[in-house]
Amino acid sequence: MTPLQERMIEDMQLRGFSERTQTLYALAVRQLAEHYDKALDQVTEEELRQYFLYLRNVKQVAASTFKLCLYGIKFLYQYTLRRDWSTLELARGPRERKLPVVLSTDEVRQLLQRIRCQCYRVCLTTIYSCGLRISEGVHLQVRDICSDRMLIHIRHGKRAKDRYVPLPQRTLDMLRRHWCTHRHPVWLFPARHRSRGAIPTATKPMCTKGVQRAFRAALQESGIEKPATTHTLRHSYATHLLEAGVNLRLIQAYLGHSSPETTAIYTHLTRKAEGAAVKAINEIMRALP
Repeated sequence: MTPLQERMIEDMQLRGFSERTQTLYALAVRQLAEHYDKALDQVTEEELRQYFLYLRNVKQVAASTFKLCLYGIKFLYQYTLRRDWSTLELARGPRERKLPVVLSTDEVRQLLQRIRCQCYRVCLTTIYSCGLRISEGVHLQVRDICSDRMLIHIRHGKRAKDRYVPLPQRTLDMLRRHWCTHRHPVWLFPARHRSRGAIPTATKPMCTKGVQRAFRAALQESGIEKPATTHTLRHSYATHLLEAGVNLRLIQAYLGHSSPETTAIYTHLTRKAEGAAVKAINEIMRALP
């Protein structure tokens, strides 16, 4: 890693970026340096312009990939190198508003039943029943479980925000049984050894990759053809709550969304809401002459 890249990482740390964001932004600028085979502070504005066009028109990278590259490179040149380039303001990520994949309650049940490893099954069940991100799920600590209030304290979520989410009784009972299998003083899901399972003396939680592999295997075995990921469980949680009549503002708080517009996307996914809307429209039309 060059001194400039180290400086950029320090700048991202000062801005409070998560480790994952730091890693992805650092990868974006490293790919730019490799593309031109030159130091990043020697790349010209025109070369930067051509690189963005190359990503969009030649490589035709996915919208999410383009945005990551764009935001990482913009951070380097705007904040670390202090370059006042119009190209950095001109470039924009593709505007996409795709509806997320959502599983039905039966499909969620099928998936979770097919996960054989207990720690992965418990973790994924907790992720679904509490609407967590995968990183939030694996990083749960014993102290985060507020059994007297039936809440889970999510610490340092996205954008370093804390929040509380409701803890179902069955999830609490399941977490207690799982914790008794390792009795780690800190982690609910401590790092695992391939042959020995959970390590009672682990200094970190288990890896998210193992959870993702278990989910993909269960998805394939279940025969569900939707392009679901572990994050789909979070989308499904929000949709199922909305269908059950839970207020959208409450769901926003449970998910930790900053804007209600982000949560409002789930209103397009609820069959019950659509059915009620169609029924109301039909009633209105009947009253017309």
